[in-house]
Amino acid sequence: MSRQHSSARTPRHDRNYLLSESKRNDVLALREVERYGRDSFGDADYISVYGLKPEEWYARGIRLLARTAVECTRDRLADLIGQDIAALAKAAPRISSSVVVDPFAGSGNTIYWIMHRVSGRRGVAFELDDAVFEVSRRNLSIVGLDVELHHDGHEAGLAALSIPEDQLLVVFVAPPWADALSTVSGLDLRRTEPPVAAIVDLIASTFPRHKVLLAVQVYETVVPDSLTDLISRCDWSLVKTYDIDAPGKNHGLLLGTLGWTV
Repeated sequence: MSRQHSSARTPRHDRNYLLSESKRNDVLALREVERYGRDSFGDADYISVYGLKPEEWYARGIRLLARTAVECTRDRLADLIGQDIAALAKAAPRISSSVVVDPFAGSGNTIYWIMHRVSGRRGVAFELDDAVFEVSRRNLSIVGLDVELHHDGHEAGLAALSIPEDQLLVVFVAPPWADALSTVSGLDLRRTEPPVAAIVDLIASTFPRHKVLLAVQVYETVVPDSLTDLISRCDWSLVKTYDIDAPGKNHGLLLGTLGWTV
């Protein structure tokens, strides 16, 4: 009887619960991280980050906020993204090295894996939110990632970024999805916060003479008009889906170039 009562009082640890106003800024206990993995994905180790399973990263002092756990790109996906970005970066003509930029750092796990895969690179990330910045700054220090994490928004951060024109600018674009993801129509890239196209336009206007490699995180189903609009901004593009989750729940990547073609 007591077990049934306890279960009734414990809400299902899914995206909606962890992003609720009462929960989203909480630092999760290990049992909550594992519960989220089990309840949402059938895997207690689903939120593996920085090359570590939850039990391992928690033991090292790494922590995640509830909203960061939901929004982070876990190891298996982040590494695949890093591999595809690295393969495309090698095709860029006449570059001396690469600069990897994450305008919305969050947990920093994606730039962690991109930095492991892209050779000859400098890493720069921006995070405006006070709580997310402090937690991620500490986490990245624990894992020893050599990346410049700035407590700043993407607009001011990109405007202040100085990059030689012979260096490839690799930008991972994954703003908060908020309510942009619908179970019916999929991901609407026009409803992310901010809209993805606005970020791409800002990158293009800020670095008009650079060769830019865009890597936009997408979903298995994307609202067609929002994807077409984004692709029209690129000189070359390719959309990939990573079949590592249940059908209909897989993430993907839009690879695009500005200032060069493959």
